[in-house]
Amino acid sequence: MSNTSSLPAIAESIAQAENILLVSHIRPDGDAIGSLLGLGWALEAAGKRVQMVMGDGVPKALAFLPGSERIQKSIAAPYDLSILLDCSELSRAGDVLSKEKRPDINIDHHPTNDYFAGINLVIPEAVATAEILARTLPDLGLAIPPESASALLTGLLTDTLGLRTPNMHPEVLRLAATLMEHGADLPALYFQAMVQRDFLAVRLWGAGLSRLQRDGRIVWTSLTLEDKAYVQYSGHDDADLINVLSSIAETDIAFILVEQSHDKVKISWRSRDGIDISQLATSFGGGGHKNAAGAEVNGSLSEVEEQVRTATQIAWARQIRKEQAAATPTV
Repeated sequence: MSNTSSLPAIAESIAQAENILLVSHIRPDGDAIGSLLGLGWALEAAGKRVQMVMGDGVPKALAFLPGSERIQKSIAAPYDLSILLDCSELSRAGDVLSKEKRPDINIDHHPTNDYFAGINLVIPEAVATAEILARTLPDLGLAIPPESASALLTGLLTDTLGLRTPNMHPEVLRLAATLMEHGADLPALYFQAMVQRDFLAVRLWGAGLSRLQRDGRIVWTSLTLEDKAYVQYSGHDDADLINVLSSIAETDIAFILVEQSHDKVKISWRSRDGIDISQLATSFGGGGHKNAAGAEVNGSLSEVEEQVRTATQIAWARQIRKEQAAATPTV
């Protein structure tokens, strides 16, 4: 893996610290929680005092991970080292760090990361932040206890949609095997993270699927505040419905709009291999990966939906023209 020149500085910072703050992003996914717990357990095994924080807490679907009940929504104690995980930009931490100094360390795999910390370990080719940690914990002088292995393997599984995203490669499978050797139960974790669904989450899917739309090879839907209230879903996310949309046959791009308030909307995009939607997300103030990206936009749901639909269609048409031009033989 590249861009590991910061590892000695990170190792030294951890060795000198006694009280360490770990933070990950709002609307957390499996990689955010897996990375937080994976590093947290490893640090505690090394005798460090650790507090793990994420502003939105742990969603019910990922509460099976050991130690998830210890993740707080705000900073509760002083610390002498701060590490932000799986955040492409500082604002992804929400209000947790709004009154704090700049984070000491930033560990992430998003290509749109803006290197906001004192020390930055950013490896865009990694399939997950959990992959970076699983590979580098020994270089940082840290062991991988079974609890860390389980958390990190969950991060790998969720960010690769069950080891099947286009950026998968053999070394990730070997890393998964290593984490199993450290005590992670792959079959159990796969079922809990990738197959098992919360009843209320599936009810929320019903609301979104009832208004599913299609235009050519683009599909999309939306989830409203009323949808979430009606099915009594307490999360701010889409309950992974976007990954259902992206599985629809003959679809190049899928996106979902999730109303956060009456004037703010979260958008998530997914695309087939070969179509880069990261710049599309960046144009809306967000970011992410080539095939999975997101943004949060101010405006009503209807306004944002029209803007996103138009921009997505333009981006798709541009990509198709590029592919057609590349396939046309030169004379």
